[in-house]
Amino acid sequence: MSVQKLKVVFSKSGEMIFISHLDLVRLFQRASRRSGLPVVLTQGFNPHYKISIMKALKLGVESNGEVATFYMNEKVGPDLFIRHMNEKLPDGIRIIGAEETV
Repeated sequence: MSVQKLKVVFSKSGEMIFISHLDLVRLFQRASRRSGLPVVLTQGFNPHYKISIMKALKLGVESNGEVATFYMNEKVGPDLFIRHMNEKLPDGIRIIGAEETV
């Protein structure tokens, strides 16, 4: 199975600056599921979406350049990914850019 890696840049602002790192990961997992995007599920007893956020921000810190990696089962265009995710994400969290990586 060929896995596509999307490097995603997102912003965190407004009330969402008070969300913890673990809650942010859960938020991305739920938004991915609701958007219907083919995100890879891990194997094992308790599978979850394979998403990694590069570094954890402290609570109360705003940012416009956070980086995450999403692993996809099927090829998804970056523009389609951004549109579908932003429809499902709450105010304060926005996907700014995405690109396919190796």
